[in-house]
Amino acid sequence: MRFEFNPGSAKFDHSLPQSSPLLLHQLIKGISHLFYPHLCEGCNRQLVADEQVLCISCEMELPETRNYNIPENETGLRFAGRVPYQHAATYAYFTDEGLLQHLLHGLKYQGKKEIGTFLGRKFGQNLKTADWINDIDAIIPVPLHPDKLSKRGFNQSVLIAEGLAATTGLPIVNNVLQRTRNTESQTRKTRNERVENMAGAFKVADKQALTNKHILLIDDVLTTGATLEACAHALMQETDIRISIATIGIAV
Repeated sequence: MRFEFNPGSAKFDHSLPQSSPLLLHQLIKGISHLFYPHLCEGCNRQLVADEQVLCISCEMELPETRNYNIPENETGLRFAGRVPYQHAATYAYFTDEGLLQHLLHGLKYQGKKEIGTFLGRKFGQNLKTADWINDIDAIIPVPLHPDKLSKRGFNQSVLIAEGLAATTGLPIVNNVLQRTRNTESQTRKTRNERVENMAGAFKVADKQALTNKHILLIDDVLTTGATLEACAHALMQETDIRISIATIGIAV
């Protein structure tokens, strides 16, 4: 018996299985980590599996406030009598030489933008447990002045808002609240000097976009609250809205 093979009639399935793009992505990611390992921002240990920015051990060291459902928490008390806010919350405590200070310094001054979205996602996961979060209509990150935005290349509050939006599903409203004045650094100013420095520094560009909305103002660190206070006053003077406030850190 003789068998004949006709190459022209042979058919080969060159298609890859549907899961191959995912496998290829994982392979590329694995090779990338081999040559360019991602290190924990807290302890410099190589990150593994699904760890991002922080290893599990360092993530557990973040001093979270868990104050989301406490009506008169320390975040809200800093605005008592100054801003008629609905709710206020902070992700973690910010201390000198602490882990959160290290992370936010890397974000703002070393361009490690992944830290912003990482913290925003973590904050968003926690805020989803808050009774009031479903009443929020939109997130507004505190804006930078165009000159500072051009120099830095990004707004850290926007990155945080993007991470928060990814986990809560809330929309971000950008460019409606605008910074009109490139204010001096607040770092070495007293509380009264900070308030004076921020007075009139913001304006509302589109009043109709926020009318009858409940918005969540987002910033990186809360110290005296002068910046968020100025934002809130600008918004309330121009629109009929309700305001809640959220920050990644609160200085203690």
